[in-house]
Order: sequence, then C-alpha cells, then structure tokens
Amino acid sequence: MKVVLSDQAIESLKDAPRNVQRAFDKQLRFLAGNLLHPSLHAKKYDETNDLWQARVTKDWRFYFTIADDTYRIEKVIPHPK
Repeated sequence: MKVVLSDQAIESLKDAPRNVQRAFDKQLRFLAGNLLHPSLHAKKYDETNDLWQARVTKDWRFYFTIADDTYRIEKVIPHPK
C-alpha cells in the first residue's frame, strides 16, 4: 500500500514535537505493511466519511482514508480526550 499525506497533515506534523514526528514515521511504516498492526490500534472512526483513526503515541492520533491501494493521511492531532 502507498501512503500520501494531505497538506493539513504535513502542516500539523511541522508543529508537532520531535518525538511525535519520529513515532509517526514508525507508525506509517507499520500502516503501509499491515493495517491491523497491534501498535496502530486502527479503527473506523467515521463510517459516513470512511475515515479511520490510528495511534501515533498515547497522546496523538492520525486520521486517514483508504482508496484503492493508497492510505491518505488527513490529519495528525493530539488525542481528543
């Protein structure tokens, strides 16, 4: 699977702490290889918009869509607790 980042995801990563950026890179490798990788905790977040959520760290999440053979990362944000 391919992974592409939206402009919004790229911008939010620029402002994220360095440890979050490194963890995001690692999680993207897991996502590209296996959507069901245990550390991702990936789940369907919004059925209507076909939006998924996965874990970056305990306190950060990323949201993505799946189209054909591509994961499109829509946003990377602190976990909305």
